[in-house]
Amino acid sequence: MVKCLEHKSFEKQLKKLGLFSLEKRRLRGDLITLYNYLKGGCSEVWVILFSQVTSDRTRGNGLKLSHQRFRLDIRKYFFTERVARHWNVLSREVVESPSLEVFKKFVDMTPGGMA
Repeated sequence: MVKCLEHKSFEKQLKKLGLFSLEKRRLRGDLITLYNYLKGGCSEVWVILFSQVTSDRTRGNGLKLSHQRFRLDIRKYFFTERVARHWNVLSREVVESPSLEVFKKFVDMTPGGMA
């Protein structure tokens, strides 16, 4: 443990060390996994996890993912549901990043992507 941080709250320790909370790190990892999947990183072509919004009247990015409401709460913890809402909030520049490294930088800088 760092001497000067031992009496501070966990959130203040993370902020001082320049780290994100566990929830934000998980969301970042989920967004990176989704980016890889949508850019063709999935080796199995027949696996279809997400469906795109078919309307051409979407604001923000052009790769909006559809998500539904479910009666059971357990469904909201599935990867496909957990990440779709956050993906749809990202701007067009972030979603259409030319490489994974650029995407990671955008996600780290985007407050909406890590909310």
